[in-house]
Amino acid sequence: MSIERQISYHDLETPLQGYLHLPEHHTAPLPGIVLIHGAGGLDAHPREQAGRYADLGYAVLAVDMFGPVWGTGRENLVAYLKELRDEPDLLVRRVAAGLSALGQCAESDGRFAAVGFCFGGMAALTLARAGLELTAAVSLHGSLATVRPAEAGGVRARLLVCHGARDPHVPMADVAAFSEEMIAADADWRLVVYGRAVHGFTHRDAVPGAPGQIPGVGYDQDADELSFAEAREFLAASFTRVA
Repeated sequence: MSIERQISYHDLETPLQGYLHLPEHHTAPLPGIVLIHGAGGLDAHPREQAGRYADLGYAVLAVDMFGPVWGTGRENLVAYLKELRDEPDLLVRRVAAGLSALGQCAESDGRFAAVGFCFGGMAALTLARAGLELTAAVSLHGSLATVRPAEAGGVRARLLVCHGARDPHVPMADVAAFSEEMIAADADWRLVVYGRAVHGFTHRDAVPGAPGQIPGVGYDQDADELSFAEAREFLAASFTRVA
């Protein structure tokens, strides 16, 4: 069981509140992970996932991408999501603020990876496309399209993308385009596709057909467990390379 504490930090003048998760019995500085939430914000799902990854032996900061916008209504939130999506510099700066906050924690050892879900998966890939010095970036059922494709030789992080083949929000045409982009960029990347999974396959409370549930989103236990195992091995191997 991980230990959680709240971390206050800023992106320029914007106040942000993240949650740092640490293994219960950590004794030394640990590799750090910024965990990036989806469109639902910093709710139970990313905090649970942060604890899940912390239990593997990492210092995990579940970062705040929305700041004061969260809680001001769906219309404002959707507009801000689109702004972050369409302005990579703004998106990178917001996550980089979390990276800086994690780097100032005594529990992190200066090696960093990014793990993101849905919108957060897109954000993790945006960091990699921007050439940030991350050890690894992991996208779980994340958006793969971008307004700013990676440049040749510009991706420094190792990449892992875990995708549901039946995801109507990120169709296989986007997967093919992403693959071509990564090949052209000469990136070190891996793609794992789960044949029966749709979007949001790590969200335990996403029940297809339930009231208020977004169509095309649903939990898949097999894809959830397999993708976590894949990410666990990928992160361990990536951090070992830079130990």
